[in-house]
Amino acid sequence: MAQKFYKINRQITAPEIRLLSADGKQIGVVSLSEAVHQAQESGLDLVEINGKAKPPVVKLIEFSKFKYQEAKKAKAEKKGIKGGDTKEVQMTPFIGNADYETRVKKTKEYLTTGNKVKLSIKFLGRQIQKPEFGHKLIEKYTNDLAEVGTPEGEAKLVGKRLFITFTPIKKHK
Repeated sequence: MAQKFYKINRQITAPEIRLLSADGKQIGVVSLSEAVHQAQESGLDLVEINGKAKPPVVKLIEFSKFKYQEAKKAKAEKKGIKGGDTKEVQMTPFIGNADYETRVKKTKEYLTTGNKVKLSIKFLGRQIQKPEFGHKLIEKYTNDLAEVGTPEGEAKLVGKRLFITFTPIKKHK
């Protein structure tokens, strides 16, 4: 990520600026010379937050403290982004009930953290002669995951495997 450049103190050239205090409260629209005078009096820096605004928005704060706050904000934003991967869950058409429940529980976990889930049903030996058992299993699986995920398209049979992908349902806040 590129480091953002902020104009401070004498680098600010606009004749009039909108001044904010260190806690973000608006002081008002003042001339640059008045703002510089206030900064020198209080021992703080002028940091241009938004140079594209009319007049530019400038904060009266210690620059090192400002940089720390920005880094903290960026880290919090980064932390919020989770998931987005595709996890794979495998089973056979004649999976045991306890194993099936475990797979459903794990899939729900993946979907609630924002991951996609690819279900892969592997046909062993002559099981491939009865693909309808795989489709029945997908139907059951879809019903069990109805509140957390939806199937993406139709199931595809590739070789001896039946694939379908589930995407998480977006929760409205």
